[in-house]
Amino acid sequence: MSYDRAITVFSPDGHLFQVEYAMEAVRRGSTAVGVRGSDCVVLAVERRALAKLQDPRTIRKIVTVDDRCTLAFAGLTADARVLLQKTRVEAQTYRLTCEDAPSMEYLARFIARTQQKYTQRGGVRPFGIATLLAGFSDPEHGEGEGKPVLYQTDPAGTHSSWKAQVIGGRNSKSLREFLEKGYEDGMKEKEAVKLAVQALLEVVDSGAKNMEVCVIRRNETITMEEKDLDEVVKEIESEAEEGKKGGATAASGDE
Repeated sequence: MSYDRAITVFSPDGHLFQVEYAMEAVRRGSTAVGVRGSDCVVLAVERRALAKLQDPRTIRKIVTVDDRCTLAFAGLTADARVLLQKTRVEAQTYRLTCEDAPSMEYLARFIARTQQKYTQRGGVRPFGIATLLAGFSDPEHGEGEGKPVLYQTDPAGTHSSWKAQVIGGRNSKSLREFLEKGYEDGMKEKEAVKLAVQALLEVVDSGAKNMEVCVIRRNETITMEEKDLDEVVKEIESEAEEGKKGGATAASGDE
């Protein structure tokens, strides 16, 4: 029996092959990096090369759900458009019903629940995307303001909170290890941007041209200009050069 034909049938060793194929679609997508700082969240995505006559504004990997939540995705863009529309409708429905904005955890849970529904019924297929949601949490008891938060969802329908995370691309595991080494608690905006760009430079060839970086602050969300990204890239490259020179000098001194 072929266990990868029907989405609702487990294989004898407990696999749902259609869900695993959806995760493979995510791995074949462009890389997205999220880094949580002390006062912001940074989302950075790899921008694939466009055709000469294509308008770059129509290809977006970082999108807004509502004024409190920004989302980056990896995987099938058409699937992302459908899931994003469902999430936007849910956010506005919540506002009409409760007269308040939905929390980040609520939106992450909704996206994960929607993705999970599409793994349990016949006649549908899983969403071939993973998402990173960035924003600020609601203030807890005794707190004057919320904290920056970063959530991830995957095609299986799980959601989890992260300090820094990578989705998409063949090198996501090595990039995650890179983030583990470079991440520090309480990072300021400049340091968080630098770490996210450093991670993307591991997979992006032509520097700032092929990346998009979005900074989610408490009261505003900004997309970094290419010239500002160029400065960050040059700073990282100059530090790498100095590190090489320092290593070479130390090696010659030992001899």
